[in-house]
Amino acid sequence: MMQKLIEVLGKHWGYHDFLPLQKEAMGSLRTGRDCLVVLPTGGGKSLCYQAPALTMPGMAVVVCPLISLMKDQVDTLTESGIPAARLDSSLPADEQGEVFKKIQKQALKLLYLSPERLLFEGVIRKLQNAKVSYIAVDEAHCVSMWGHDFRPEYRQLGRLKEVFPNIPVGAYTATATEPVRRDIAEQLRLKNPSVLVGSFDRPNLIYKVFPRQNLVRQIRAVLDRQKGNSGIVYCIRRKDVDSVCGQLIDLGYRVAPYHAGMTDSDRKKNQDLFMREKIDTIVATIAFGMGIDKSNVRYVLHAGMPKSLEHYQQESGRAGRDGLEAECCLYYSAADYGVWKFLMREMPKEAYEHALVKLDHMAAFCSGTVCRHQALLSYFGQPSGRSHCAACDVCLGELDYVEEALVTAQKILSCILRLGQNFGGAYTAAVLVGSTEKRIRDNTHDRLSTYGLLDSFPGSVVQGWIGQLVGQGYIERTGQYHVLSVTEKGRRVLKGLETPRLLKPAQKPSRRSSAAVDSWHGVDRELFETLRKVRSQIAGERGLPAYVILGDVSLRDIARRRPSTPERFLEVKGVGERKCRQYGRLFLDIIREYCHSHSLKMDVESTPALERRSKGRFCRSHGGN
Repeated sequence: MMQKLIEVLGKHWGYHDFLPLQKEAMGSLRTGRDCLVVLPTGGGKSLCYQAPALTMPGMAVVVCPLISLMKDQVDTLTESGIPAARLDSSLPADEQGEVFKKIQKQALKLLYLSPERLLFEGVIRKLQNAKVSYIAVDEAHCVSMWGHDFRPEYRQLGRLKEVFPNIPVGAYTATATEPVRRDIAEQLRLKNPSVLVGSFDRPNLIYKVFPRQNLVRQIRAVLDRQKGNSGIVYCIRRKDVDSVCGQLIDLGYRVAPYHAGMTDSDRKKNQDLFMREKIDTIVATIAFGMGIDKSNVRYVLHAGMPKSLEHYQQESGRAGRDGLEAECCLYYSAADYGVWKFLMREMPKEAYEHALVKLDHMAAFCSGTVCRHQALLSYFGQPSGRSHCAACDVCLGELDYVEEALVTAQKILSCILRLGQNFGGAYTAAVLVGSTEKRIRDNTHDRLSTYGLLDSFPGSVVQGWIGQLVGQGYIERTGQYHVLSVTEKGRRVLKGLETPRLLKPAQKPSRRSSAAVDSWHGVDRELFETLRKVRSQIAGERGLPAYVILGDVSLRDIARRRPSTPERFLEVKGVGERKCRQYGRLFLDIIREYCHSHSLKMDVESTPALERRSKGRFCRSHGGN
């Protein structure tokens, strides 16, 4: 059984081994067992439900929430020689009719549908008459009310077990805590499912968190460093998207906006520009989400704090899906907390309180002083296994700490107590910096002994320190308005028994992570850029995203190996038989000419050390999650 799967992976995707848990996930479907698979973005999730379809009789049905995501996956599959199709509202009636004919003729191996379309009675009847091998529910966290992207229509998918009682159902997601996993299994009525949870660690992502100062200048620093590469800038509100995008356009950057306030046609146009690399950067709200099946995103920037670590893990995880290094920079302000509280105010009481807990965890992450990778793994209940990730601002030594942190923290904690533990962070910071606001004078808080104790610092810096003390457990936010109170741990600081760590903006230059160094080992960069231009030309002619032709992993491996024959070209990571037939001759001619003009050797063997590092990574490009 596994040998057959390996043959399929090699033929269509150009891979010759499994990533962690892929074999087990594929085996579950092959043996007719329900499964719940949680693998991080880039961990090979889509292959878990795509590859088995080619080794089993009949057709697999894939439930997918977004038309754009369905289209990209179907394009990628057909480009790899796999008979796949989608049924959605964007298809004209005649094209939908053609898909139904293919189903009737058993000419498809994978069929993509939205949850609404799948549950149409007419569609159900046609599928009951077809030979369905299994059903895969992608983005399964949408099923759970406690997930980070709940969609009511996904709740109806529990009916699948009534309609197809003897067909295995697989649920797949990149982000789900243990309670969410339980809810998914219960709502989909999975029977004794195989639950497979991979590591959430993404060692190729370089996490950095900065206090927001001059936002556009901070964003430009990354865009200039990543010139020519694809990236996403996430903003909290639509007006932030329009403002940031407008300023970047005026400065000459190739960017476009995306948010729910735009027309469908404008959103689609801008997304297509991004996917086809006609622009470098999309500036968006979280409306630009699950439909992003682009493997070569080299940076994801957050212009404000996300509302949960689940959202942050998934949004930042859209970078580096191909396993190559990528930057994830988060620019936050204490004011972001209040913005999210305002935006969530209409939620039902229980859901609102649950969301606030998640928001607290997110705020603690921003102000934290421990390894970012460790912090994320800890939140999802997984051990790190590494004491130094070499891929975040903390471990790269890019953070500077306040020299007199104990004294500064004591001033803040004393002020909270002097205020009777009845005020929030912004007000407390205003008192500490000696603000002359009318409300402070009216409350006579300008007469407190702690008034103006930190008047040499901006209020935003003091608010940041308050957030850091919250994140380290010295201060607690309580009540509806999240007033500040001092914890028992904080009282130890007041007695001088414990010293917190407080950050100040670092002046140190950014350092390269080991992931960035490793991934370029042996790569001829000039050849890589030459190949990238050719790939872009082919993609434009075929009307496909560039990464569908060949991913960055493949291009770097070509520029490293410099193959001279089709057989050698097939050894390149991510090159299957169909891609070799389609593009091999063209690329081989370019490589041969380049090597001749530069007096370079061809057919360079990949070093064993590099192979080990590559196989050890959890990520791999295959046009899926």
